[in-house]
Amino acid sequence: MTRVLFAPDGFKGSISAVAAAEALAAGWRAARPGDAIVELPMADGGEGTLDAFLVAVPGARRMPVTVTGPHGRAVAASWVLLPPTDDAPQGTGVVELASTSGIELLDGALRPLDADTRGFGQAIAAALDHGVSRLVLAIGSSASTDAGFGMLASLGARITDADDLDVVPGLRGVRTAARIDRGGVRSLPAGGALVLTDVRSPLTGPTGAAAVFGPQKGLGPADVADADAALARAAAMLDTDAAHPGAGAAGGTGAALRAWGAELVPGAERIADLVGLGAAVAAADVVVTGEGSFDASSGAGKAPARVAALAQVEGRCVGLVAGRIAPEADTSGFGAAVALVALAGSAEAALADPARWLAAAGEELARRLG
Repeated sequence: MTRVLFAPDGFKGSISAVAAAEALAAGWRAARPGDAIVELPMADGGEGTLDAFLVAVPGARRMPVTVTGPHGRAVAASWVLLPPTDDAPQGTGVVELASTSGIELLDGALRPLDADTRGFGQAIAAALDHGVSRLVLAIGSSASTDAGFGMLASLGARITDADDLDVVPGLRGVRTAARIDRGGVRSLPAGGALVLTDVRSPLTGPTGAAAVFGPQKGLGPADVADADAALARAAAMLDTDAAHPGAGAAGGTGAALRAWGAELVPGAERIADLVGLGAAVAAADVVVTGEGSFDASSGAGKAPARVAALAQVEGRCVGLVAGRIAPEADTSGFGAAVALVALAGSAEAALADPARWLAAAGEELARRLG
C-alpha cells in the first residue's frame, strides 16, 4: 500500500484547490484502489486560501458577511474563524481579498481606475467586531491598484484631496489623494496581523504593482507611469518603504497593511506551516501538487514549489500536475509531470472539463509513481 498526499493549489479561473485534490485522488484510486490517500488543498495567499484553512484546521468555521465588491455592488462573502489557541485565545480570523475584492468577481469586466479594496476592509472589520485575537490576511488575486486605500477607509481612515474632499474609490482616487488621516483607524488585534502575499514585488518601479500587474487589471501603457507615480505618493503619505518585498502585492494593499502594522510574509510558505503540510508530507510515500500554469515564476513563492521543496527534504517522490507547463519551466525536481493540455488535446478542452482531465492526470501519475 502506498500513502499518497494530494496538495495542489487551485487552477485559477478553472477549478478550486479542494475540487482539484478530489479529482486527482479519484483518478489515482481508479488505478490503485488499495492506496491510502490524504487530500490537503493548498494556497499561496490568493483564491482558495479560505478553503485551505477550512479543510486543514479542525473546528474552522465560515463566517458569512456582505461587502462592497470591486465593482461597487454588494457581494456575499465570508471570512474564516479558526478555533482558539494559546496565542490566540479568542480565535484567529482569516480574511481573503480574492473573495471580497478579487479580480474574479469582475467576470472579465475590468475596472482599472475604479476597482478598490473596500470589501476586503469591511470583512477585516467584521472579524475585528467578532473579537478575534489575531488576523491572517490573504491578499492575492486583487482587482485593483488602489494602494489599499479602500481597505484603510473601511477601517476608519479619511483620505482626502487638496481641497479636503474625500477621494473617490480606486486608482482614480489615489491619483488625487493629498492626505491620509489615520487617527480613526481601528487597532490591530492583540496578536497582530500576518499578511500572506503570493508575490514579493515592491510597490513601485519596473517590478512594482503598476508595471507588472497593472496591465492584467486593465491599465494601458500610458496609464502605468501615472499609476506608478501615484503609488509613490501613496507610499509617502503612508510613511512606508515602497521597496519592501510584498509592498506591491494586491495593487499596493501590501504597503497599506504594513503601514497599519501588519507583517508581510510569503503566502505559500506560511500557509504550509499553518495547515501542517510538513507533517503530512513526512507521513506520505508519494506527494502530488499542481496549479493552473506552471512556468518560470512558479519557483518564486508559489504553492507547488513549496510542496516540492518539503517533499524533497523528506526524500519523498513528488509529482506535478498543471493546466499547462511552460517550455521554460524547470520540472527537474519532480518524478513525473503531467499537463492537462497534453491530455485533453487543447487548452479549450482542458478548461471545459478540468475535473475530468485532473482525474485522468491522477490515473497517469498512479501508473508512473505508485
